[in-house]
Amino acid sequence: MIIRPAKRTESVQEYYFSRKLKEIDRMNAERDAAGEERIINLGIGAPDGMPPAAAIDVLKESASQPGNHAYQSYIGIPQLRKAFADWYARYYGVSLDPGKEIQPLVGSKEGILLVSLAFLNPGDKVLVPDPGYPTYSSATALTEACLVPYDLKAGNGWQPDFDALEKMDLSGVKIMWTNYPNMPTGAPATMELYGKLVDFGRRHGILICNDNPYSFILNDRPLSILAVSGAKECCLELNSLSKAHNMSGWRIGMVAADAEIISQILKVKSQMDSGMFKPLQMAAVAALAQGPEWFRSLNEEYRKRRVLAGRIFDIIGAEYDHESSGMFLWGRISSGNRLLNASAGPEVSLGEQVSDRILYGAGVFITPGFIFGRNGRDYIRISLCAKPEVLERSAGKISDL
Repeated sequence: MIIRPAKRTESVQEYYFSRKLKEIDRMNAERDAAGEERIINLGIGAPDGMPPAAAIDVLKESASQPGNHAYQSYIGIPQLRKAFADWYARYYGVSLDPGKEIQPLVGSKEGILLVSLAFLNPGDKVLVPDPGYPTYSSATALTEACLVPYDLKAGNGWQPDFDALEKMDLSGVKIMWTNYPNMPTGAPATMELYGKLVDFGRRHGILICNDNPYSFILNDRPLSILAVSGAKECCLELNSLSKAHNMSGWRIGMVAADAEIISQILKVKSQMDSGMFKPLQMAAVAALAQGPEWFRSLNEEYRKRRVLAGRIFDIIGAEYDHESSGMFLWGRISSGNRLLNASAGPEVSLGEQVSDRILYGAGVFITPGFIFGRNGRDYIRISLCAKPEVLERSAGKISDL
């Protein structure tokens, strides 16, 4: 390379799933050549169902109109912002000003970096959950801020230990990332938890960033932290159509917050893109108009898959919550598990040992929990984004180990 990369890139590695999927691609090429079955991937949370039919119809119709292919507004079309506001009012009981308190995003993952760039200086501190979504940590590192992990543990229902947080040195902490229903653990949100987070943020002058893409999945009562009185003083919330509307590849998300916070995020975003393709925005309006029957049907399917994923964990010998929320099942591996590698050193987590044994022995990929933090080392995670017959076939292959 003719020049050296920026030092900030030394603080991050290529995303785990990017690296692992390249390995699986190589394995599949070898299996194709040998006439063997390809690897079954139960690792990625990419919904396999179809989006709402109305969204597809609107996309087609809107894309056929010549005037819809130009650059779009940085803040999104008014119809989309209003649709997001109506969605929040209808399902979360939250009132948002569509002109000032909503910013459409190219997926909520983009929002994590935008928020970090908008509010963090080098050396600022960020509270990041352990276990938690790896992008919270990587966005913190890329902005040269200081990552401060806070523990989520099974004994506390995978919720923050507020007594422990109060005892920490919180000087210099500007942001706290939260995510409920939690990924990877499946722990649900509660209004009591959200109330505690708002109180914590207000008292310590910390921006609580709640990542909320799983609120409709295996959950009959979606909740928003913005429903707590006073939340807009110290909170923002990211949301997305990826999970709840089977539209992960469409990359349509949003951030909701006080107008001043939104204006700071827009400063950064407006330097980086030129607005979302208008037909996508119009299709999102149609998707957001879906009634409760859409979510009932969605969750009926996910409940079937959760049972089947649980059977896989039963075969593996992993402990799990039969009623977890979100689109993953989180299973604990004990030290005596039959699939552990007796020759593995202590640096190889229990979850990784079992994940590798199943991948290389049965041709099924299950995510090891260590990628989500130290508190995930003894866990593995199954995605429910696989059809029932695929989950059943996976169970049969693993049972043969």
